[in-house]
Amino acid sequence: MTSLAPSRRRALAATAGLAATVLVLTACSGSDDDAGADGGSTSAGGALTIGTTDKVTTLDPAGSYDNGSFAVMNQVFPFLMNTPYGSPDVEPDIAISAEFTAPTEYTVVLKPDLKWANGHDLTSSDVKFSFDRQVAIADENGPSSLLYNLESTEAVDDTTVVFHLKSENDQIFPQILSSPAGPIVDEEVFAADALTPDNEIVDGNAFAGQYTITSYSFNELVSYEAYADYMGVLPAAKTAEVNVKYYADSSNLKLDIQEGNIDVAFRSLSATDIEDLSTNDNVKVVDGPGGEIRYITFNFDTQPFGAKTPEADPAKALAVRQAVADLIDRAPLSEQVYKGTYTPLYSYVPDGLTGATESLKGLYGDGDGGPDADKAKAALEDAGVTTPVTLSLQYSNDHYGPSSADEYALIKEQLEKDGLFTVDLQTTEWVQYAKDRTADVYPAYQLGWFPDYSDADNYLTPFFLTENFLSNHYVNQEVNDMILEQATTIDPDARTALIEDIQDAVAQDLSTVPYLQGAQVAVVGTDVTGTEDTLDASFKFRYGALATS
Repeated sequence: MTSLAPSRRRALAATAGLAATVLVLTACSGSDDDAGADGGSTSAGGALTIGTTDKVTTLDPAGSYDNGSFAVMNQVFPFLMNTPYGSPDVEPDIAISAEFTAPTEYTVVLKPDLKWANGHDLTSSDVKFSFDRQVAIADENGPSSLLYNLESTEAVDDTTVVFHLKSENDQIFPQILSSPAGPIVDEEVFAADALTPDNEIVDGNAFAGQYTITSYSFNELVSYEAYADYMGVLPAAKTAEVNVKYYADSSNLKLDIQEGNIDVAFRSLSATDIEDLSTNDNVKVVDGPGGEIRYITFNFDTQPFGAKTPEADPAKALAVRQAVADLIDRAPLSEQVYKGTYTPLYSYVPDGLTGATESLKGLYGDGDGGPDADKAKAALEDAGVTTPVTLSLQYSNDHYGPSSADEYALIKEQLEKDGLFTVDLQTTEWVQYAKDRTADVYPAYQLGWFPDYSDADNYLTPFFLTENFLSNHYVNQEVNDMILEQATTIDPDARTALIEDIQDAVAQDLSTVPYLQGAQVAVVGTDVTGTEDTLDASFKFRYGALATS
């Protein structure tokens, strides 16, 4: 997950997404009462404490497109569509129905008598306001690019909303309503044309999800309380109070888990920590469906021989990207750095999703997944590139987990091993990193992606549309058109073929070089229940699912 530019230049995010290994450790009280969907939430007493190294950018849905911020939004904001526990498929959330009433009209009917926690009425006017402001603000680090097919939003009456779409039969739009672009906000609290500060959102009690926020200290501590009048599709929160503590260092997070100072450790511990905790009798390791990927992004303006460099040359720039793809050795990254919790990835759509290919495998390296220095050298020589090539490569030291330093030290070693590259490896903390990468500061840089919804589109639209989340100046009109076409192709076989063709085309251009695919991993106390429910194929971690037996 992540952002768009002033001219809607961003499409999803890297979670920023999107991110690293998910970990959970819990020991708390809860209840099995399920109310929620039929109007009212009941939950048990007691408090649950969660620790995380993730960072929040902002609570305003228009201003953030990263996993840390969306983790908060999932708990406190209502959605029109959402995924029930254990399912990747979206269903109406605070809505009675949601359906196409015409090829370019998607109509949503809200449940009656919805209320914000502050007592304000939650109506279709709030829905229209929420989507209008996403498009109007188009924040650099926001998710507005996901709304590329939205022409306008109409509030027909207090409970009816019609989304007018640009293209017919959009197969993705219902899922986008459950994505980071989808939280509904209170128009009496949020500004229409600018981001609203976190303290104003909290002071305004502008929440209507499973939880409200009762106390907020930015990236230090957030306290939640179950919302009694929650009316969404999820059951009642099983724990009445949740506190989330933010850590600067994953070693302290692990220490607090082991000593029982917190109940839940959620994003991110290292693969070594996971391996170590797997031998601890007081916890259990739980795997969930994986959708996270890691990749190197190239800025087409500032990379070596990029369009705005003094030595600009498209053929040489492509050769540099090809040589990097030839030299990356995924197996050691998987085994040495991540102990098998991440596996090699050879295309843009991860294994397990419909349409996934291995487009990069045959094109680069030895043709079987390994590196090939001779092939890399030939690519550079044929383009007239003098070696070694100086490559500035950036990674975040706090956003994608504590193993990022080892990950990128090994990538640097792989690129420099045969004398073809000299890598200037630098690191920056995420808050600054998120700003710099969209301001053309980094010629090549690390990103991770944690999906917004379980569909191949979520690995294509954010990255490779002309106006995309990466803002890396990649433009391929044919790819752009195929992405738009697959999103509106009803026949599943024809859509799958398009998804495969898109991966083949992007593999030729190498806008990014994906190299690892990760699973969701949770480490939980032996008496914890609900972990499997929240580590599901929706890729959303809902605190309300967790309890103790």
